[in-house]
Amino acid sequence: MSRPVFACLALVLGLVAPVAVPAPAQAVTIEINIGTNLNNGRAITCRGGGRLLRNRGFRDVRRVDCRGRFFVYRARRAGGYFESR
Repeated sequence: MSRPVFACLALVLGLVAPVAVPAPAQAVTIEINIGTNLNNGRAITCRGGGRLLRNRGFRDVRRVDCRGRFFVYRARRAGGYFESR
């Protein structure tokens, strides 16, 4: 009679014991930047945005629209035409 009781007790302890141990807490560091990685968070002028594109390998950079929140440029790079916003 005691053998099945011990077997059930061992089974219950085997299933419950690993769940009862809490996992250790870990800290997470999140870095948040305002702006883009192109300007390090500073404001970009329309002319400055074209200069940043030229510095990154784009050629024939043309300003399409410099009104509003986003500036639109058309440029060439590696034989293809791109529209950047």
